[in-house]
Amino acid sequence: MSGATTADTCRRREAGAGANRWVVLVVLCVSLLLVALDATVLHVAVPAVTEDLKPGAMELLWIVDVYPLVCASLLILFGTLGDRIGRRRVLLLGYALFGVASGVAALADSAQLLIGARALLGVGGAMIMPATLSILRQVFPDRRERALAIGIWSAVAAVGAAVGPLLGGFLLEHFWWGSVFLINIPLMLISLPVGRLLLPESRGERNGPWDVAGALMAAAGLFGLVLGVKRLGGGEAPFGPLTLAPLLLGAALMVGFVRRQRRRAHPLVDLRMFARPAFSTSVGCIVLAMLALVGLELIAAQYLQLVLGLSPLQTGLRLLPLTFAAMAAGLVGARMLHRFGPRVMVCSGFCVTAAAVVTLTAMGGNDNAGLLLVGFVLLGFGLETTLFGAYESMLSEAPPAQAGGAAAIGETSYQLGAGIGVALLGSVMNAAYAPGLSSVPGVPAGDSAAAGHSLGEAYDVAARLGGARGAALRHAARDSFVHGLHVTLLVSAGLLVLGAVMALRLPRIMECEAHAAAGAAEIPAPRKAAGPRKATGSRVSA
Repeated sequence: MSGATTADTCRRREAGAGANRWVVLVVLCVSLLLVALDATVLHVAVPAVTEDLKPGAMELLWIVDVYPLVCASLLILFGTLGDRIGRRRVLLLGYALFGVASGVAALADSAQLLIGARALLGVGGAMIMPATLSILRQVFPDRRERALAIGIWSAVAAVGAAVGPLLGGFLLEHFWWGSVFLINIPLMLISLPVGRLLLPESRGERNGPWDVAGALMAAAGLFGLVLGVKRLGGGEAPFGPLTLAPLLLGAALMVGFVRRQRRRAHPLVDLRMFARPAFSTSVGCIVLAMLALVGLELIAAQYLQLVLGLSPLQTGLRLLPLTFAAMAAGLVGARMLHRFGPRVMVCSGFCVTAAAVVTLTAMGGNDNAGLLLVGFVLLGFGLETTLFGAYESMLSEAPPAQAGGAAAIGETSYQLGAGIGVALLGSVMNAAYAPGLSSVPGVPAGDSAAAGHSLGEAYDVAARLGGARGAALRHAARDSFVHGLHVTLLVSAGLLVLGAVMALRLPRIMECEAHAAAGAAEIPAPRKAAGPRKATGSRVSA
């Protein structure tokens, strides 16, 4: 017993390079918090940016979308590069680039310069995100502790996404819009020296050259796919050239990337990971969870503001219980995973989330604060339980040498699932909403067609018409939106049930001992001690 304890202590010391692993976790969580904040903090600043820089419609779209677009495209490139040249090195470079890009964005005096700065922020984010997970994988070789660390990591991500708009609103009330970017700089100035001092360096195997062409192919393919999916989510015609061409080109490049990796002796990403049921199922669960739910957040915000008439601040406060529930699920997730195992945890997470979605179908034209509170709490807890179990299983199942690539695959799955979810559920919503406005008494056909684009546009048309016709159109639009919301919720519930069935392929129990040994194989050991572990390391990397 004491021998095992001594071995674990030695592994932890080697992994942490002399630093307390929980201090390392704090540094990694601060990194993630900045990236998560920057993904949402600009949303509330868009009106101020529009008034100051006077961007065109296309420029404004790129100001908002270029950050997540570039970040999602480069995750695999930088995740695998970290495996190759060192994960800490890539993370620290990401810190520096993120800080410089934040300064440029804050001082931008044109829309084009702001777009370029946001693109650089996306590059920095792509360097930071997979590196945090892969370093976490190394610092916590014991799976039980790693599960707790991932729970804290995911709770911080939930906090960042929720706090972003609130922090942005506070800064805009006291400063100019560039302040939403300047907050990154002092944190990065602290993170760079602290990270260099405390974070351990690690890398995967260096056999063969790094596949530069494959990395660029993956980046270009993901850029095309994400761009096409974002255009679909924005309501663009699916067969329009600016939507269809990126989708087809992106799909072709990703197919070529997969074929290239299968042929190479030393692939950029070891696709044999997907042959492991736990890994491929976890990735599928991440995609399905985001596919089913991310569009609902946008629709819920519209419902709260346009149907119930709440202000943006009131809307944010109504959605806070969802964030708090997600934080709670992340913090207790490790204990649940150890007690119930990945299969039960992820499956039950999907079921709880589906139950929350079905509960929310009781929403109507009148405010029901109690119903929304229960629904959002269940939604946040179930979603985070699902994502936590899936991420932990995926990361623990991946070979240690491929930790960066595995983390990048998980983050890319998250981004693609979110984008496809917005497009899919948005299309379902529009298909259920528009027919209810086709025959409103006294409203011209052209106005009815315009009102069918969105509830906000319907309100604008109703205000222009005025009188009884405007009131009738407004009432019909609200009823049609609520009907479309119910249909969208039921479709989402069906996707979640499908995810619960998929989760039945996950392992029944949490195999701590085997994966602790796998984690230990990742940490460079003295050559004289490498012999007894050779068989274990080879088996894990196969």
